[in-house]
Amino acid sequence: MDAVILHIEPQSPEPIYRQIGDQIRRLVASGQLTPGTLLPSVREVAGTYAINPMTVSKAYSQLEAEGVLERLRGKGMAVAAQSPAAALPDRWTFIDPALDAVVRQARELELDPEAVLTRLEQKLGRKSP
Repeated sequence: MDAVILHIEPQSPEPIYRQIGDQIRRLVASGQLTPGTLLPSVREVAGTYAINPMTVSKAYSQLEAEGVLERLRGKGMAVAAQSPAAALPDRWTFIDPALDAVVRQARELELDPEAVLTRLEQKLGRKSP
């Protein structure tokens, strides 16, 4: 895994270790990270994003405890051979909470549903603005 594929938002109210963990879980669930794929070292991730190495270590340790990652002696952390995230039949479970929030906010703002869908398609790169 190239450390560049992570998207860390330091200003987010969500803790950085959780951002890292959630992104790795999604990458495993989508098949972008396959079993045996080595992750960048704690030091590499911390250096790339200018974050505390303990933050990265906490994320990796949590993923290891969940069975998503495994520690390979002398090599570092890798996606576990039998990762529970890879076995998830429904990847929608990762995005439904965010979609629910968008729906709630769109209703609160009384936005036209078609306009919201058009905007979402633009964000996904399917339509030109």
